Parts: sequence; structure tokens; C-alpha cells
Amino acid sequence: MAEGKEEDVKLGANKFTERQPLGTAAQTDKDYKEPPPAPLFEPGELSSWSFYRAGIAEFMATLLFLYITILTIMGVNRSTPNKCASVGIQGIAWAFGGMIFALVYCTAGISGGHINPAVTFGLFLARKLSLTRAVFYIVMQCLGAICGAGIVKGFEKGPYERSKGGVNYVQHGYTKGDGLGAEIVGTFVLVYTVFSATDAKRNARDSHVPILAPLPIGFAVFLVHLATIPITGTSINPARSLGAAIIYNRDLGWDDHWIFWVGPFIGAALAAVYHQIVIRAIPFKSRA
Repeated sequence: MAEGKEEDVKLGANKFTERQPLGTAAQTDKDYKEPPPAPLFEPGELSSWSFYRAGIAEFMATLLFLYITILTIMGVNRSTPNKCASVGIQGIAWAFGGMIFALVYCTAGISGGHINPAVTFGLFLARKLSLTRAVFYIVMQCLGAICGAGIVKGFEKGPYERSKGGVNYVQHGYTKGDGLGAEIVGTFVLVYTVFSATDAKRNARDSHVPILAPLPIGFAVFLVHLATIPITGTSINPARSLGAAIIYNRDLGWDDHWIFWVGPFIGAALAAVYHQIVIRAIPFKSRA
């Protein structure tokens, strides 16, 4: 009886052999070819409806992102001084991370689901999209953020003003250097996660492991907010900071505003360099 079972196991093992090693053993380029880098300028995009559809998707996603997150901030601030009566800082972090998860899921197949100029900048540096598309995305993201913050102010002007419009600024007890460092590291975490979660080679190599790319991206946003809300209110997204600052339009929103462009762009650039050169070793492969 035991011998019969052993024979069945051997037969099954021979019939259903592994086509490719699993886990770390699956480091092979056999079935994968590196896609060519996107051209710097792509004039043909300007005559394509899909180009403008992608920009509209970025606009709407960033509008909804600002609308939900600023309302969440207002709800927490309204419960001051007893923040336990509201969702608290953890709830704000969940609102930002959860919205990114949902919106990336909705727009990834249309525009790539950037919803953030820093993400667009990092992907542009990695030659994942053209300069034409990158500039268009950033403009649409900023316009969407302005409209999203504007809708919140239009609905609830009093609570909006009392909540300082959800603007980003360096909190009391921290220096501008602290704020800049927090934004650099926080954006590095986000953009590195974006590169890893959307890596075509990884998806091809580890196709036996299903991965929902928006989930780790949203979770990265959540974790960064937990860590840096006490420092800068957490931006890691220049469009988010710009939209809030323009609609609130007070010195508080503009005094440290440069930090929320310089920091995220530096963090995105470092993540792009780290992923493309260190993790993927693309320059070294091209020489081979």
C-alpha cells in the first residue's frame, strides 16, 4: 500500500515539474527583455486621445485625494483638544494611504496612477515616460489638487479656516532641516515602493506570486504619514502641498513651501537611482 502511494507521488512529481525555480532561485533573464527607454519627446502623444484621457484621470484622482484627506484632517482638528474623540493621527494616515490604494487601483490602467509629481518625476528619470507626458501629468495633478482643496473650502469654509486648510508646514520644535530630511526619506520610501511594486521584470519572474501593486504603495504612504505627520504634517507629494497652500493662501502655507517640492524631488531622484543602478543594475547590463 505504502509502495503504491510512493509510486503515485513520483508519477505526480514527474508529470507536474517546476518550469522555473521559486523564490531567490528565480533570478533569470531567460524570458524577460528590458523595455526600451521612453523617448525624451514624443510629439505623437499630443494627437492621441489616450494621452489626454490619462491626464484627466490624474486630475480627477488628485482632486478626490485632496478632498477626502483634507476633510479627514478637518474632522480630527475639530475634536481638539480631545483627539481621541476622532480618528486621530492614525486615521489621517489611513485616509492618505487608503485613498492612494484606491485611486492607484482605479487609474493604474489609464495613466499609471501617479497622483503625485514626485512619483512622476522619479519615473521620468528612470525613462519610464516621456518629458511631454511627465510635464502634462504634473500640471494636471496640481490643478486637481487645487480644485480638490477648493471644493472643501467651498463646502465648509469655517472649519476649513480653523483647520488651517490642511497645509503642510514644519511643526513647532523642528527645524527646516528636519522637515527637509523627513520629506526626502519619506518620498524615497514611497517612490522605491512604486518602482518595486511595478517592476515588470519582478512580475514576470515571480508570476507565481500574485501581487496587487496599489496595496504596498498605499501601505507605504500610510507608514510614512505615521512617522512624519508630527514633523511636517507629511507631504511627500508637491501637488498636495501646493493645492492646500493656494486655497488657504496664508503665510503659514507658503513659509516652508519650498521644502515640499525640493524634498520630494530629491527623494524621488534618489529612489530612481537606487532602483535602476543598484537593484536592477541597468547601466551595467547595457555595457555587457
